[in-house]
Amino acid sequence: MFGLGTPELMVIMAIAFLVFGGKKLPELGSGLGKAITSFKKGLKDVEGEGKAMIDDVPGVKEVVAIKGEVDKAKSLGGILGK
Repeated sequence: MFGLGTPELMVIMAIAFLVFGGKKLPELGSGLGKAITSFKKGLKDVEGEGKAMIDDVPGVKEVVAIKGEVDKAKSLGGILGK
């Protein structure tokens, strides 16, 4: 995790405990967990909207299909060229 080992994490936890205290730490952890959950939910919503746009806007499906074909041809060209 970001190149941090156990000793580094222990030092960070000790500093956080000294700065925030024992009563505030669980509240901060809970708030952080809720924020991460909300962020992930927002990302899923945006992905869903993007997929819905592909289905709703005329011509987008065709462009996506052509892009897939081009990417496939590029990857085959890279394999055959080596």
